[in-house]
Amino acid sequence: MIIRHTIDPDKIHMNPQQEDLALLKSLLEIYDQKYIGSYLNEVSPGEWCRETINRWMNGKASPRLSHHELEALKKLLPAPPANHPEYEFDFIDLFAGIGGIRRGFEAVGGRCVFTSEWNSYALKTYKANHYADPDFHSFNEDIREVTLSHKEDVTPDEAALNIDRMVPDHDVLLAGFPCQPFSIAGVSKKNALGRAHGFECKTQGTLFFDVARIIEVKRPTAFLLENVKNLKSHDKGRTFKVIMETLDELGYWVSDVDVTGTPDPKVIDGQHFVPQHRERIVLVGFRRDLGVHKDFTLRNIDQFIPKKKLRLGDILEKKVDDKYVLTPKLWEYLFNYSIKHKAKGNGFGYGLVTGKDITRTLSARYYKDGSEILIDRGFNSAKELHDPENMKNRPRRLTPRECARLMGYDKPDGSEFHIPVSDTQAYKQFGNSVVVPVFEAVAKLMKPRIQAAIQAKKNTQKKRNSNGRRAQPGSSLKEHEGDPLKKHKA
Repeated sequence: MIIRHTIDPDKIHMNPQQEDLALLKSLLEIYDQKYIGSYLNEVSPGEWCRETINRWMNGKASPRLSHHELEALKKLLPAPPANHPEYEFDFIDLFAGIGGIRRGFEAVGGRCVFTSEWNSYALKTYKANHYADPDFHSFNEDIREVTLSHKEDVTPDEAALNIDRMVPDHDVLLAGFPCQPFSIAGVSKKNALGRAHGFECKTQGTLFFDVARIIEVKRPTAFLLENVKNLKSHDKGRTFKVIMETLDELGYWVSDVDVTGTPDPKVIDGQHFVPQHRERIVLVGFRRDLGVHKDFTLRNIDQFIPKKKLRLGDILEKKVDDKYVLTPKLWEYLFNYSIKHKAKGNGFGYGLVTGKDITRTLSARYYKDGSEILIDRGFNSAKELHDPENMKNRPRRLTPRECARLMGYDKPDGSEFHIPVSDTQAYKQFGNSVVVPVFEAVAKLMKPRIQAAIQAKKNTQKKRNSNGRRAQPGSSLKEHEGDPLKKHKA
């Protein structure tokens, strides 16, 4: 489903009552009725509550917002970037999560024109923090509704037309796609039906297939694909091999693809930017025919690593609610669990850290017990676990705000990033996300090549126009044999 941003009050011509309701509906995509009611009640004490909002939404009441109330609600929507409306390139954000990769590319002048994310809670956080221009941006919840990959009776040409219709033209494709094994089962059946060969056979049924189809149809200048480090070894290396073969088949050069050993520049550790050990594989690709990829390497990301290392202590909040301190029962369980596995020679156990340490990787399961990153509050290993002082100084979890800082969404002492969801959902979201400064650094590396490619395409279009041929947005310098749209665009 494609969802346009509900409202931009400055651009949409409505009567005041329609404008109020449209704004409210837009905000309820992010916040619940209780939050909006409480927020308005702070602006106009005694005037608003959850029930008032509920009655309004159900058509049982028609309250009018005062000027101050309207302006206060508008502030809950994210503001445009400082450079708006002047952007240097367009990009799309697939499997977007809460927008970590987007933030990196927006920081270097990019404009997001399309977002796809299926998780409703992640979308709330995304919409709370990222501006959606109603004239240029759209949301999609299920990428398969774009590629039609879940419908077996759809031909490749029909799927291509749907992709071209639903996905705006863009210069860069961003995707943090899930890691899934590929299967070549069903190839004979596809051959019998006259279906496409190549990557479509190998990747069908995976979400990477959807990414590949969009790349094939829209032909972006460049892409960035992000995944866990283990993508290289997943399914005994077959998954990575198929991905590389697919990208090559589509006409793209991938940075540092020939590096197989250690260190691998494609694997970037977040601890160079934040106090967290977090390795992710980053695949940067450029269209070969545009000739802008020469000498590009992710090794050059070193020039953007901060000279001053951020310490864990720099991101910790001064005052923390007691609810984040482990209960005596949970602390005892984790403590004994660690001893048990150490005795067996296993490395399982909690990660107790101080303000000077680099943490382990924050995971999506952090909400369960927080064991991978526990903040030391004065535990003395020389004393017994049940010593009164040790039990008083039980470790604590990170707060969601500290997670936002640890992932680079906030500055070390900042709190600008909006967290409109429960602690449980916030932990899942940050644990599934990326270290933002890593991708801002990659975006800085890519930007000159993106700009050069955009100029190369413009020059090609001018040349074609001068030769009496109609310019075709997104097409390569030479005909791309795998482009299923070429017959429709002729």
